[in-house]
Amino acid sequence: MQQAKEMLKNYYKKSLATIGILLKWLLISTGIGLLVGLVSSLFGHALVWAGTFRGNHPYILLLLPVAGLLIVFLYKFFKNDDDRGTNLVISSIHSSANIPLKTAPLIFISAVLTHLFGGSAGREGAAIQLGGSISNALGKVIKLNENDQRIIIMCGMSAGFSALFGTPMAAAIFALEVISIGIMHYSALVPCVTASMIAHFVATLLQVEPEAFSVATIPAIDPVNFFKFILFGALVGGISIVFCIFLHTAETLYKHFIKNPYWRIFVAGILVILLTLIFRTDFYLGSGQNIIEQIFHTEQVVPYAFLLKIIFTSVTLGAGFKGGEIIPSLCIGAAFGCVLAPILGLPVTLVAACGMVGLFCGVTNCPITSLLISFELFGFEGMPYYLTTIAVSYMLSGYYGLYHSQKIMYSKTETHFVNKEAH
Repeated sequence: MQQAKEMLKNYYKKSLATIGILLKWLLISTGIGLLVGLVSSLFGHALVWAGTFRGNHPYILLLLPVAGLLIVFLYKFFKNDDDRGTNLVISSIHSSANIPLKTAPLIFISAVLTHLFGGSAGREGAAIQLGGSISNALGKVIKLNENDQRIIIMCGMSAGFSALFGTPMAAAIFALEVISIGIMHYSALVPCVTASMIAHFVATLLQVEPEAFSVATIPAIDPVNFFKFILFGALVGGISIVFCIFLHTAETLYKHFIKNPYWRIFVAGILVILLTLIFRTDFYLGSGQNIIEQIFHTEQVVPYAFLLKIIFTSVTLGAGFKGGEIIPSLCIGAAFGCVLAPILGLPVTLVAACGMVGLFCGVTNCPITSLLISFELFGFEGMPYYLTTIAVSYMLSGYYGLYHSQKIMYSKTETHFVNKEAH
């Protein structure tokens, strides 16, 4: 009897402690969601304005090299010229690396400049940096311990992604999944879900338009279609490797041949202008959202669109222009799917949708996040096709990834511990 009372007493104490932790994180993550949601929403509106202005004034592209010089100057002036972008945010969770608060205004301004003057870059990577920087600073203000500091940074990542992309479920899980592939940081689940949802509410209130696309036709699943999507998933995994190699090789080549960062980014701006003139179109500038929308509205794109977007994005980001790789990766996947759909005898919008989430999975190594993105962007009806493409792409994309700081803890093909950094 006495033992039962003691067990009940201990259970009661542990329950109270857990409830206290829950309340603590609900309060902290709500604050993160509100703050990061507000800043990210303003950032989203600024990017929309920048894209619209550039669309109405296409010759502003000629000033892209000058904008690049300004970006490098800002980072050097504020002594943040060794910026590692999203890799720094991921490293801060692995090794408690510091994310300076000045990262937030710098990435805000520089990403807007990149979009305004025509650089090929996304926005979610910048939002992740915004969220990580702000949440890291807040964690220091309220004097969190080392473990809680990691969790609050993950909250900021989720909030920034959610506010800007409008996929709160995927944003919540992304921060848990992207850090260490094969191990989910479930201790951050409630904080990240809360921060993500609050940021989504803030973004909705501030009229940030969430992403959503309509998949016109979804055929019944049968063995033939199933194996077609296995093949497609394998091809998408290969394209994800190509994209990662292009991005990382471009960065390496720039640094090897052009030591001065000012000249490096200036030359990159010239290259983007030359590519635009050579192909006689500004279709591949910006994030690639316009390409995705065209595919889902017209079911058409030039056969080499996915390759040109890879080249434009690698030339832009490899030299130091700021933004992100996520929307470009979705664009590349959609364009590749649009080209392959007629060859496979499958509906264009369905294959484009699978290409988007499959390529996202291949470059981020985040299959659960990818599946949730597919649900939030396209609905649940095509789930067997999304899941098949994501699973095969994840397996065959190997240890490649956008983020060098990301650790792949377990083998993708065997059940053993590998602890490899993405490359």
